[in-house]
Amino acid sequence: MTAPAPAWIDRYPHDRALRRRAEVSFWAVVLLVQATFNTVVTRIELRSAGRTVAAWEPLLWELTSALVVAALIPAVVAFERRFVLRWGTLRRHLPWHVLASVAYCTVHLAGMWALRHAGYAALGERYQPPSWWAQWGYEYLKDVRSYALTVCALVSYRFLLLRLQGEARVLDAPEPPAPQVQDVPETPAAQAPASTPETPHAPPAQRPERFLVRKLRREFLIAAGDIAWLQAQANYVGLHVNGHDYLLRSTLTDFLTQLDPSRFVRVHRSYAVNLDAIAVIEPLDSGDARLMMKDGSSVPCSRRYRDGLAPRAG
Repeated sequence: MTAPAPAWIDRYPHDRALRRRAEVSFWAVVLLVQATFNTVVTRIELRSAGRTVAAWEPLLWELTSALVVAALIPAVVAFERRFVLRWGTLRRHLPWHVLASVAYCTVHLAGMWALRHAGYAALGERYQPPSWWAQWGYEYLKDVRSYALTVCALVSYRFLLLRLQGEARVLDAPEPPAPQVQDVPETPAAQAPASTPETPHAPPAQRPERFLVRKLRREFLIAAGDIAWLQAQANYVGLHVNGHDYLLRSTLTDFLTQLDPSRFVRVHRSYAVNLDAIAVIEPLDSGDARLMMKDGSSVPCSRRYRDGLAPRAG
């Protein structure tokens, strides 16, 4: 038997506040260490080149760069979610990331120059940067590596989070039994029947009743009826089951076609619910609604789907 996972590992994928603190802390530490290291390296390079600058200047340069990078990270996260990089999408999405690295460098350079001008002015000095294109080419060689490392960190983090959260898949349906061929005595052509019986129609596809979830080194089953609500998450669908979220690789639209339409309905562009799991429909002044679920969670319901929801939920 495998040892049970620590409590924080089970809680981490589902506790958004904990994840947010961990993610912000990670990037803050990375950028602070990078700024400190680059400051020391810049001072050494300036000393080797015989250039004399004030002691605070290299620190200001690196801090302004780190601040702009910190502001750009949410944009990189959102862009990477829109253009996910994996083997199946690499050829289609990689050119978009190359273009994004150009925009990343441009915004980074313009932002840190603006902060440096403000910093120098606050200290009674004047910032005199080199020419834009010469500096842009130099910065891009560094920024394209920074952008690539950031994307790699996001892909690795998503893979780790998927292992911690648990990935679900539809159980393979059993193969139908092979049709039995009955021995039919041969008859002369003249005695052959004028018409042949119609081929029976294939039985309708069965809807999945259970899903297999792999989480770390454990596997277990969840029933389709236990799914309270679903949420579209990039190229996955989040299945909310008994207070836990499990990811299934599919789009929300495609996955809903596999579920019972009399039970699971779409209530938002990014959400669908199990009608049996709704406790209260709370109208909002905007015309939308909030669905209070029996497990204590809430799901947004847009005005587009609200009118048709109440009769079905009732």
